[in-house]
Amino acid sequence: MKEFAYARAGDAAEAAALMAERPDATYIGGGTNLVDLMKLGVTGPGLLIDVSRLPYDRIEHRADGSALIGATVRNGALAGDPGIRERFPLLSQALLAGASGQLRTVATVGGNLLQRTRCGYFQDVTKPCNKREPGSGCPAIEGAHRDLAVLGTSDHCVASHPSDMGVALVALDAVAHLRSVDGGTRTVPVAELYVLPGDTPHRETVLDRGDLITAVELPPPPPAARMRYRKVRDRWSYAFALVSVATAVSVAEDGSLDDVRIALGGVAPRPWRARIAEERLRGARPDEKALREAARAELAGARPLPDNAFKVDLATDLIVAGVRDLVARKDRA
Repeated sequence: MKEFAYARAGDAAEAAALMAERPDATYIGGGTNLVDLMKLGVTGPGLLIDVSRLPYDRIEHRADGSALIGATVRNGALAGDPGIRERFPLLSQALLAGASGQLRTVATVGGNLLQRTRCGYFQDVTKPCNKREPGSGCPAIEGAHRDLAVLGTSDHCVASHPSDMGVALVALDAVAHLRSVDGGTRTVPVAELYVLPGDTPHRETVLDRGDLITAVELPPPPPAARMRYRKVRDRWSYAFALVSVATAVSVAEDGSLDDVRIALGGVAPRPWRARIAEERLRGARPDEKALREAARAELAGARPLPDNAFKVDLATDLIVAGVRDLVARKDRA
């Protein structure tokens, strides 16, 4: 591991000042992804700025049903929060489906959103990778790509985004609050936080250098919404999603879908909001034919490779099952 300096920021202004002074600096929260990448030699910051003690460690539940989640809230605390479990259960389910109990105790909300891909070629510095070295190539396309993306990819990168929490937040229309180095603030929908690879796969988010995620805001959930996070993986625990789906639906009195939100994980370089499927299903009767046609329309733009083509059918089935099962629960309520 490359040698590095360490500084613990007392407040956001100090963190920004440290970042401005050192072009080789980076923020660290829980470090559950960053430290691994440093050990592998994938990244080698000269200065780690610890932001884990900044005052962003609270969950604020508001009277209108919305919530403001500080960026340094630990994943385990968020998953177990009674208000989150009651009003946003798919977020709690997604967090519990990710990593291990030990990692959830350390990992932060902001860090979870900014974790890097788990593509083996990205993590192996003896192999070329356009994310690490632009223009060096993407060996995953001809090599081991079973776990990688089928939507939103390019000829330069087929890596998938690993976050379970991010998929849930995208389905819930969450918004990230950002603070820039000069003290300015702005908000970005989590769905728009990530950049598809195109011909610049090394640029993964819309964040400028030194931007700090300070909070994630959840709007009130849809009235009478039922929601669930479902994850398919190779083993029950401590495995990334082959395909996951976050689903939230509200059913009208006549049995049609009044509101439907769907996001997919494991299939794209970012948490993938299934807006084509949502548009087709909103106001429709959720019978098997309508569900399957909507899911197939969403996956029509997929660019699967030989060893991950199964993800197209798997994602289709999960979208269908996700909505169907929630509708059935509504009928039984």
